[in-house]
Amino acid sequence: MIQVGSALAHRGIPLQSAYCASKHAIKSLSESVMVELEHRGSDVRISQVDMPAMNTVQFNWVKNLLRHHPQPVPPILQPEVCAAILADVADRPRRRTWVGEATVATILGTRLSARLADRLALKSGFAQEDPSLHEPMLPPNLWEPVPGDHGAHGAFDDRAKALTPQTWAQQHRGLAAAIGAAGAVVAATALASGMRAARR
Repeated sequence: MIQVGSALAHRGIPLQSAYCASKHAIKSLSESVMVELEHRGSDVRISQVDMPAMNTVQFNWVKNLLRHHPQPVPPILQPEVCAAILADVADRPRRRTWVGEATVATILGTRLSARLADRLALKSGFAQEDPSLHEPMLPPNLWEPVPGDHGAHGAFDDRAKALTPQTWAQQHRGLAAAIGAAGAVVAATALASGMRAARR
């Protein structure tokens, strides 16, 4: 079972309190059920995949009172990047997966300093509307589904990334580990050479 979470399950931001609360609920539910299943000796496993900001139609039908068109907090990834990670987790299950550098930074930054995370949210968390975007909004889907297929992409194709080093490494973990190990060997060799040269 794969639970689609968010970086915002770990760090609430302004203007998205309901969304952050729902994603935190997914995180807590997953953690509780994981342990319950293990206690029962069940073969069912749960993977939680925490997503970054994505270029989806979410920001075309969100019910809000913003003056301008809503937008996710950058950096923004294309939905195919995140879907590829979900497919990889389905093939090679693991308990938790963080998607994208921004997700990693958000979660680890919050763990290191909640006060610093507050300051960053105060600085960038209100940049969630785009005055230059005039695409019409879809009807809100808060109370009922919006009929029709509205696709996977939102209005931010021009600024959404199709790949990042972190998501590449997630999908090529063996190769990424080998590159990291080779880099560590090169760094250690350079350090040892530098120390020997300093002794001379």
